[in-house]
Amino acid sequence: MNKKQIFTRSVITAAIALASSQSMAAGFQLNAQSATGLGRAFAGDGVIADNASTMAKNAASMTLFDAPALSLGVIAIDTDVKVKDATFAGTPFEDASIGGTSYAPNIYYIQPINDKFAVGASLYSNFGTKTEFNEGYTADLFGGITDVKSMNLGLSAAYRVNQQLSIGGGLDVIYGSGKLERGRDMLGPNRDAANIDADGVALGFNLGTIYELDQNNRFGLSYRYSPTLKAKGDMHKLNAKTFRVEDLSNEKLLMPLPDMAEFSGFNKLNDKFAVHYSIQWIRWSEFDKLETSGGTLINDYNWQDGWHYSIGGTYYLNNQWTLRAGYMHDTSAQDKKTSISVPDSDRNWLSGGFSYHLDSKSTIDFGLTYLIGEDVKANEASNVLQATTRANAWLYGLQYSRSF
Repeated sequence: MNKKQIFTRSVITAAIALASSQSMAAGFQLNAQSATGLGRAFAGDGVIADNASTMAKNAASMTLFDAPALSLGVIAIDTDVKVKDATFAGTPFEDASIGGTSYAPNIYYIQPINDKFAVGASLYSNFGTKTEFNEGYTADLFGGITDVKSMNLGLSAAYRVNQQLSIGGGLDVIYGSGKLERGRDMLGPNRDAANIDADGVALGFNLGTIYELDQNNRFGLSYRYSPTLKAKGDMHKLNAKTFRVEDLSNEKLLMPLPDMAEFSGFNKLNDKFAVHYSIQWIRWSEFDKLETSGGTLINDYNWQDGWHYSIGGTYYLNNQWTLRAGYMHDTSAQDKKTSISVPDSDRNWLSGGFSYHLDSKSTIDFGLTYLIGEDVKANEASNVLQATTRANAWLYGLQYSRSF
């Protein structure tokens, strides 16, 4: 084998290892738990308790309800992802647009048992991303298809200790699925350099507390433990030593998900206006590597913990209309390692929304966010691939809530 062949194989092997691991890393954390939260950039979402979706952020907030409450809705995520100024081994190649539209449904129900105790159930998503390059893309080894989804089934309970303090917690049954294709047909018809289609279920938990100074001022703290998801399915990947595609389907893909902690506050300044705010920490640093249960290392990581900082305001216009707005800044999980398949950067959220009260028990909510990313230099396989990525998005949320 000549030096050129050795170099080519080394580049391809490194590309697959890097692209595969980053693509299966769940990409962005998904903030899509409710249309109400979306309309205020999720500022203070764990303590406002204006509908049942509040339990997604803090289970203790269920004690703030004195009647059964139901919320159901969907958020549409329309991404605009650009890959530009790209070179492969020093040769420029075409720009790419890999955005798309995906949907995140949610449903919540809270049942107060008495004035001290409440239980609830929820179904929503915390993680998800999707990018798809056109077939024939020059750097398909780095691009291809990435589609990661998760759903969280939560069963929660809350207890009011006294007039000021409430505590809560629950179990999270997390279903995750991932589809990855790289180097499509590179090794022959229907023979990809990497092809993974796997899913699995894991069990996590959450804890929360709320302290109420009075009915207009309260603060909350919550923690969510996210487990390592063990995904099973069809998994084929190029072996770095033999340069042959191996079948790893008899193994499980181990995907550590990040823990999260959040502080929230709500202050109603007068009958018309309230301010609210949140700080969230996401433990992306625990996603140190991606490997299989058989010990096959896909890739090591150098990710960093992420942070969300959000502030918002709510204006109670009249008995029918409530208006809200918010701003969030969240930081990138990726640090030294960057990717064109799941572009990541610091992001700014500009959000607005409203509630229309159909009657004293029923409400329609709408939320809208424009998510603004930053230009990021992506360097993969020891700078063999270089490009600039930018990811913006529009998020639209619609929700119906009812108390009984």
